[in-house]
Amino acid sequence: MKINFNKSLLLLSALLAGNKLMAQTDSLSKSDYVQPFAKGAQFRTWSIGVDGGLLTPYTIFRGHDDYRTPNSNVGYGAYVRNQFSHSFAGQLSFFRGNVEGTGPVPSAEASIRDSYKTQINYAVDLSGQFTLANISWRNQQNAIQPYFSAGFGLMGFQPKLRAVGTNTEVDYKPNGSVKAAYIPVGLGLRFNLGDVVGLNVGYQVNFVDGDNFDGYTIGSSNDKFSYAHIGLEFALGKRSKPQLVRHNPVNSMRTEYLVKDMQLQNQLDAERAANQQLRNDLNNTNANLSALNSKLTADSDGDGVPDIYDKCPNTPAGTKVDGAGCPLAPAKIIITEEDKRVVREAIKNLEFDFGKATIKAHSYASLDRVAEILMNKNFSLKLAGHTDNVGSDAANMKLSKDRAEAVKSYLVSKGANESRIEAVGYGETQPIASNKTAAGRQKNRRVEFTLY
Repeated sequence: MKINFNKSLLLLSALLAGNKLMAQTDSLSKSDYVQPFAKGAQFRTWSIGVDGGLLTPYTIFRGHDDYRTPNSNVGYGAYVRNQFSHSFAGQLSFFRGNVEGTGPVPSAEASIRDSYKTQINYAVDLSGQFTLANISWRNQQNAIQPYFSAGFGLMGFQPKLRAVGTNTEVDYKPNGSVKAAYIPVGLGLRFNLGDVVGLNVGYQVNFVDGDNFDGYTIGSSNDKFSYAHIGLEFALGKRSKPQLVRHNPVNSMRTEYLVKDMQLQNQLDAERAANQQLRNDLNNTNANLSALNSKLTADSDGDGVPDIYDKCPNTPAGTKVDGAGCPLAPAKIIITEEDKRVVREAIKNLEFDFGKATIKAHSYASLDRVAEILMNKNFSLKLAGHTDNVGSDAANMKLSKDRAEAVKSYLVSKGANESRIEAVGYGETQPIASNKTAAGRQKNRRVEFTLY
């Protein structure tokens, strides 16, 4: 099995990563959510795994070393990992297998060697693993976790050499295996297959501390070989807890913000509902008080005495009543000559703008005196408006009514009781002189005042 198989495996992994890299799971149970900055006890941090793959002296850094043609052999291993944080874990790994190559580069020994096969009896290393791309805010867990690793290990291996022209293998070190340190550097992708199981695809280059891994020492560089592997990983611990390596802290912070925002919104909604209930209770109380106040102050007949105290309901409008709402005995009204003179003077001085109901200013003084006696003596007053026969009957009737109303409005504005003043219009229907002459028409344009 040649190095082309290694390249195909790496290409397949890259295609898988291109389709799914940074992808994350969309649906999670409630148990998958963990508050930001939660302690490690809230997660599953331990896991174990087994893997198998290809061992070859070919690496992505500088190809093969002492032999021209690297071959591929099957290797297998296992590991245990503890995830210390979202991005860093410690992993203890073990693997073994065979590494083989043929055709050594030219040297003094090339004429006597044809190939080698190094049996790795054990390789144990402790490495730090850095998980990448687990800070997307969209989902709580990452479906794929890319990672990079580096560490230090010890291995025991036994190179076997094959001489040129023979199939005889000779141990590089007949008395036992060679022991050497090595530095593993790798990268890979971890795929979620479920709550417990994951698929781990990786590629690791192992830098050996020495140039005798292939039983052939040439030049000044150390030997190295690669291990491309795929395997299954099993999370340990309670399934109710999420795995720390899959967990997305940024999404947890976003979720926490949304939860707090929802809680605050619910609290505000509850407070608004409580305030609305208080408002409704207050409105009901105000309505009850308003109804009670209306009942206490209702005055159906308008005599100034509330109904609950009114012993004489339905008193006619304008009737003077006592404290119990009953009519007072009418007082005798006496109209003096002076009162009549004030009224005559007001009639004499009353003038309007031509064709209008606007009172001229020089009429105000005499009307003020009429308002004064109406207030002081509580007289009633009838105002009767009249016109000549110039114009239509309807227009004259309206003008006479408007002029009488204008006088009433003025007297009321000076303090007279509106309910004791009556304003009517007769138009041209009650002339007191002939409308054939200017003097007669002048007399017919008038407003009569009647005290009673």
